[in-house]
Amino acid sequence: MAVAKEMMGCSSFVSSSKVFLNSTYGFQQKQNRFLFVKPVWVPMEQKRRVHLRKAAKVPVVAAISEDLIKAEAKAVPAQKEKAVEFKVTATITIRNKNKEDFKETLVKHFDAFTDMIGRNVVLELISTEEDPKTMAPKRSKEAVLKDWSKKANVKAEKVYYTAEFTVDSNFGVPGAITVTNKHQKEFFLESITIEDFAYGPLHFPCNSWVQSNKHHPRKRIFFTNQPYLPDQTPKGLRALREKELDDLRGNGKGVRKLSDRVYDFDVYNDLGNPDKGIDYARPMLGGEKVPYPRRCRTGRGPSETDMEAESRVEKPLPIYVPRDEQFEESKQNAFSAGRLRAVLHNLLPQLKASISAHNRDLNSFSDIDGLYKEGLLLKLGFHETVKKLPKMVSKLQESSEGLLKYETPKVVSKDKFAWLRDDEFGRQALAGVNPVNIERLASFPPVSMLDPDIYGPQESALKEEHIAGQLNGMTVQQALDENKLFMVDYHDIYLPFLDRINALDGRKSYATRTIFFLTPSGTLKPVAIELSLPHTSPNSRSKRVVTPPVDATTNWIWQLAKAHVCSNDAGVHQLVNHWLRTHACMEPFILAAHRQLSAMHPIFKLLDPHMRYTLEINALARQSLICADGVIENCFTPGRYCMEMSAAAYRSHWRFDKEGLPADLIRR
Repeated sequence: MAVAKEMMGCSSFVSSSKVFLNSTYGFQQKQNRFLFVKPVWVPMEQKRRVHLRKAAKVPVVAAISEDLIKAEAKAVPAQKEKAVEFKVTATITIRNKNKEDFKETLVKHFDAFTDMIGRNVVLELISTEEDPKTMAPKRSKEAVLKDWSKKANVKAEKVYYTAEFTVDSNFGVPGAITVTNKHQKEFFLESITIEDFAYGPLHFPCNSWVQSNKHHPRKRIFFTNQPYLPDQTPKGLRALREKELDDLRGNGKGVRKLSDRVYDFDVYNDLGNPDKGIDYARPMLGGEKVPYPRRCRTGRGPSETDMEAESRVEKPLPIYVPRDEQFEESKQNAFSAGRLRAVLHNLLPQLKASISAHNRDLNSFSDIDGLYKEGLLLKLGFHETVKKLPKMVSKLQESSEGLLKYETPKVVSKDKFAWLRDDEFGRQALAGVNPVNIERLASFPPVSMLDPDIYGPQESALKEEHIAGQLNGMTVQQALDENKLFMVDYHDIYLPFLDRINALDGRKSYATRTIFFLTPSGTLKPVAIELSLPHTSPNSRSKRVVTPPVDATTNWIWQLAKAHVCSNDAGVHQLVNHWLRTHACMEPFILAAHRQLSAMHPIFKLLDPHMRYTLEINALARQSLICADGVIENCFTPGRYCMEMSAAAYRSHWRFDKEGLPADLIRR
């Protein structure tokens, strides 16, 4: 009985201790005192009997500190609420092609069939948060694009699909979506919108071609339209951000496929075609020897006759640019029509000789005028060929008599002889095709920056007496001080190439300088034109100055001098201001932006709309415009030296910090 009472008493004590411990734990924790804990029963041998009253002389309770209590509390975490799964709906916008060839149609129907048996388009939603257990981004269950097979025959420009993601309540905010295309055919993914989250819809701008995983096994990654700087990127998206950039950079090896999305650098070593002969060889542009902006790498092998020159891809075969840089159908049609129109306009003399039934040259200004009034008479049979061409020629005016006509320039439509007048010549310098070369004259006479040991004296042949009578009573110094004198100077860019240009058949050129005076009425009046040739000997006359005419003879000399200025102007406009500054110099920045700036970067989001299609335009230019015997060489005075002149301008004039506004205006 005694033992039983002792046991009951101990049990009562333990029970009360538990209550005491639980009720006072928070208070004792704050006071940092010792707490009573439950005594532990120790097994005893059956033969040995111990009287508990005697055993009670040994303390039956122990004291532990607050730190041990905290450690025990951490070892047994509190029970969390179980995450609840729910579904969210995605709307996927896919853009159809307007035209499909037979092969594409066949593959499209095959994909519709295989989609029904499990070869689907699969999407996965990725959170901005990491899973604390795996330290990897939280991911939804994979979702399948619905009704692909049912909508395979929809002819609309855009087709809308849905998908359902299953996520739990601890998923966090979605930041990316991966897309896997298990079909055979690529598709253009325009956007994805996610509904049903408490914080509202999420938008994923895509605007990209998604290739079949048969050819490109890696999943495509698309981010939300929420911009992030690199150091602000949520943990769940950091690895994906780097992975996407790695995919875009490539490894710099191998031949690029048209379906690739790799942005890499190369030099301009594909403009010539030495395999066709020495006349088609062109120097490599880019590097220390001939500095030039980089172009997009294609990875094609070298030509057969020159290991430094990349082999050519001629039309109609396509040249590589990253898949998303290729023209969409509407852009392709517009570009093709504009390019054809430009080629026809630039090659009118050749066209007249090759396709005109009369086969005669342009011998007078009336012949040129007739091209706008009467059109171009086509040979029998060629008219039907033009009719069969695609929509790219739809804007060209055709009549039933077989005439190919062009719109008359607005200047000529108002005044047929406007282009002969000095005021129109001055207006064109500031408001014409090339208004970015005119500059304020800071000192008179102007001075060349070329090496005098190679190109002769740097001094200009222009003297004060050449222009003094054209300044409305002002002296030259007064006109300079009042900012009344301006200049269009093509001397230094043309002079180093003139010997080679003038040795070409049918090419004759001067290096020109034109001085303009700003009249009280606010118009520019040309007052002198300097024509220069390369310096050959101390006694040779390499420079001459032409001034406004005083009689019929000097009138035509003046008109010819202005024609040489216009020829220089057209070449510099196309080779330097248009091709070099607008296209070539932008290409390496576009490549670098795609390689270094994530689609989430705010700067990339600003640049992207302005960069799109430039790589494709540049590639087409290398293929047919700036290449050996291309449109540019055939239509502009420098001929085969066009691109070398462009490279010389890049070396001597181009500076990044002077290209934008207002820096360019301040420089000039």
